Amino acid sequence: LNVIILDPKCPAGKAFTGFIVDADTPGIQVGRKEMNMGQRCSDTRGITFEDVRIPKENVLITEGAGFKIAMGAFDNTRPPVAAGATGLAQRALDEATNYALERKTFGKAIAEHQAVSFILAEMAMKVELARMAYQRSAWEVDQGRRNTYYASIAKAFAGDIANQVATDAVQVFGGNGFNSEYPVEKLMRDAKIYQIYEGTAQIQRLIISREHFGKYKK
Repeated sequence: LNVIILDPKCPAGKAFTGFIVDADTPGIQVGRKEMNMGQRCSDTRGITFEDVRIPKENVLITEGAGFKIAMGAFDNTRPPVAAGATGLAQRALDEATNYALERKTFGKAIAEHQAVSFILAEMAMKVELARMAYQRSAWEVDQGRRNTYYASIAKAFAGDIANQVATDAVQVFGGNGFNSEYPVEKLMRDAKIYQIYEGTAQIQRLIISREHFGKYKK
């Protein structure tokens, strides 16, 4: 376990200290599995620390470095989260496309109706752009460069796209999309968390704007 301890007497940037804590340390209590609306295979639980003693050797880097560690970790974790969101969007596009080619109305596949074909075209554009965004952010990591700007763009964009494309997939399915016997309603539920964890969609925009203006102020 990685733990951050807050010291209210210190400045905000140095108020956090990170520790590594063994999961079997006395005083650690793991809560019940939470029942989430989506991604239910994720074993999400709260962890309580009560009178837990941690040796000073378990401090990460140095005292007061916790915030910097946490923020730096996001640069590495946001690209794969964006990749996951893009993968969900791709699955939604695949399901909607296959359904549109099979489902017939007025004697032809609904994919041949312009209204439906335009929805699928928009979905395809969004998925490809989200894929390029997370690949660029991952490439920046591979180059050994600070990728805060690109990581936040990828996370914000792919998270939004996952939700938009999953919602569009339900629309293509029509009434069947609202039925749990078809896969797209699950994708719609699973997509929402991509706008929340690893920093909300709003936090990403805050970071992007800060990084963007910073480039012009130098």
